[in-house]
Amino acid sequence: MLNTLPDLHRSFAEQLKLKLQSDSRIHSLLAGGSFIHGGFDQYSDLDFVVVVDPLYYDEIMAQRMAFAGTLGHLLHAFTGEHVGEPRLLICLFGPELLHVDLKFITLDMLTQRVEEPAVLFTRDNDALERQLAKFSAHWPDMTPEWFESRAWIWLHYAVVKLGRGELFEAMGMLSFFREQVLGPMLFRRANLPQRGVRRIEALGIDPDGLLTSTLATHD
Repeated sequence: MLNTLPDLHRSFAEQLKLKLQSDSRIHSLLAGGSFIHGGFDQYSDLDFVVVVDPLYYDEIMAQRMAFAGTLGHLLHAFTGEHVGEPRLLICLFGPELLHVDLKFITLDMLTQRVEEPAVLFTRDNDALERQLAKFSAHWPDMTPEWFESRAWIWLHYAVVKLGRGELFEAMGMLSFFREQVLGPMLFRRANLPQRGVRRIEALGIDPDGLLTSTLATHD
């Protein structure tokens, strides 16, 4: 499973797997993101879910930074409150730069997930499979009503910023609109999971290049 990854990513993943296998506080190591969606390349980050024994969860959470520092040359790391996920530790390792996301959960927390993870190792496969079987993964696709109720308000916000001469604000709002509305609507039209503007060029779901017309310049 790991042998298909680029060398840098594979080496890190193998090291992490060995380290967690030797730590009795860890129940399982799961992988997500491009690892399961496909398209993994040298530019991809690594997305891991570390399933912790509930007896040691608070201890592990308190030691996350130190734990990450044992995995390699950790340059910087911060927690994921800005994306609504405080259990997430977002890491940058070096000297060859590698982005790694580590989300720490217990087995009970697996019921709420947006994707079906790949299992890299587990101490109790039956317990893990039972927990995964309780609920199916649910990708947070938005409905047409969701877009309709927000799009005009967001566009109005951009227009008033433009009217005031706040060009950087207006440009930022257009970028936000592409990621939150236009990109997801293109994915929806193509019957694909909505992922902002991720890989739109590679997927070819904007063949007429309509998104290009929304790119702004400061003039």
